[in-house]
Amino acid sequence: MLEFRTDPSRYKHWKLAVEGRVATLALDVAEGGGLFPGYELKLNSYDLGVDIELADAMLRLRFEHPEVGAVVVTSAKDRVFCAGANIRMLSGATHGHKVNFCKFTNETRNAIEDASVHSGQVWLAAVNGACAGGGYELALACEKILLIDDGSSAVSLPEVPLLAVLPGTGGLTRLVDKRKVRRDRADFFCTTEEGLRGKRAVEWRLVDEVVPRSRFTDTVAARATELAAQSARPAGESGIALPPLARAIDGDRIDYDTLTLRIDRERGAVEIIVKGPTDAPPYDVAVAKRQGAAFWPLSLARALDDAILHLRFNEETIGTWVLRSEGMLDAVAAYDALLARDSSDWFIREATLYLKRVLKRLDLSARTIFGLVEPGSCFAGTLAELLLAADRVYMLDGSIEGDNRPPARVRLTPMNFGAYPMVTGLTRLKARLQDDATAIADAAARIGEDLDAAEAEKLGLATFTPDEIDWEDEVRLAIEERAAFSPDALTGLEASLRFPGPETMESKIFARLSAWQNWIFQRPNAVGPAGALKRYGTGQRPEFDRGRV
Repeated sequence: MLEFRTDPSRYKHWKLAVEGRVATLALDVAEGGGLFPGYELKLNSYDLGVDIELADAMLRLRFEHPEVGAVVVTSAKDRVFCAGANIRMLSGATHGHKVNFCKFTNETRNAIEDASVHSGQVWLAAVNGACAGGGYELALACEKILLIDDGSSAVSLPEVPLLAVLPGTGGLTRLVDKRKVRRDRADFFCTTEEGLRGKRAVEWRLVDEVVPRSRFTDTVAARATELAAQSARPAGESGIALPPLARAIDGDRIDYDTLTLRIDRERGAVEIIVKGPTDAPPYDVAVAKRQGAAFWPLSLARALDDAILHLRFNEETIGTWVLRSEGMLDAVAAYDALLARDSSDWFIREATLYLKRVLKRLDLSARTIFGLVEPGSCFAGTLAELLLAADRVYMLDGSIEGDNRPPARVRLTPMNFGAYPMVTGLTRLKARLQDDATAIADAAARIGEDLDAAEAEKLGLATFTPDEIDWEDEVRLAIEERAAFSPDALTGLEASLRFPGPETMESKIFARLSAWQNWIFQRPNAVGPAGALKRYGTGQRPEFDRGRV
């Protein structure tokens, strides 16, 4: 079973150091430290395990180090920054693992960009050696790139000429959308094995600065100090420790403090039951900080994040995720009020941004998502985002005889109107309502109200509203029907329908680029017996089917 919980004491591949306002993450990959047998992580190449540590370090920097305003990513090895994803690992991995690996890596890179843009914790890549493929894509995720000028170190995206695949963690998109590299230059760059260095790399906007080896360390320190000085992160605040995430697995049941998963293998489904807060929210931010990782929104974000990743990688055949909730609408809405009121505080901001990223991870998961609103549900505000992320929502109309729990209701709060944008930049409510200004205004007019099934359906928050007689049968049939369809067709259907409207750099990475990479990873030119991934490093040239599809 793949494990996503870690901490710096268990890192094999990264060295994290904090000095004042600047943190340094140095990549020092242990060659024999791969997640699976059959490959060595040479030249600072990486597999999923390396990226799990990076994601953990990124999260800890945001919560445990509020004083840090700049993060330097560099290499602890001489003359090599990062050679990208390990080719032997990719060659031997299942198709599903390759796709999930690329998706997780993309999400981690996007989280780095989110830190630079929204948290005031700006990332700088100090490229002190050869930088290829996914290594350059890591640098591209940073706001600034400094390249050592030593006559040999270069940046490159050699996937097309060497491996017959694409830069799968956003390289193509970040080149043209973020770095503003002209597409003719990008075309040349992405078909050149050796890459570019020196003045041309700066002129083409591939890097921001090239620095001689003699001045590299000092220049990196100066640039990081400048970035940190511009940050609004509080220098005098104490961080919020992230202790090990509590999780108990008992057969097909998984329990967290704020979440329970119940897997039904016969139907290929899992119930994800979110537990609403049991107490009123802290009366001010200081109390919230004393709660630390137990602060309900942060505790929920950590649990849901781990659960999504566990299901993605360890339960590939569980294709339907059924979202339920238990608790009081008032309690969830009270936490939303705190998040909105104190959004300028660094800790509240980080908790909200973490929830935003986890909700995006839910959107991007290749699984059917159904939401069930029943008596005792607490889908208010932040938790209502789970319903808005669902492919369908079933909401009970009326009550169930003998059930004395509060009736099925949904409540919108101001948090549904901008705090948690999707990768497209739209709120889930706008995406659900097709950006219909009248429908959105109607929904906004009902903020704070407890909406029954008829009202929720009218506002577009519920898909079907069966009564007590039909409830169990309709839900059961929907889940069983889903299990009868092709998982491949469902993945394409859901990914297409979830993201209407505009495109952004982030949506292009997951939609356009990921879709192409997914397809290319199955083609014989890449993974066939004579494909580029299989023959890489053997001295034999790959054999390509020359037909264009």
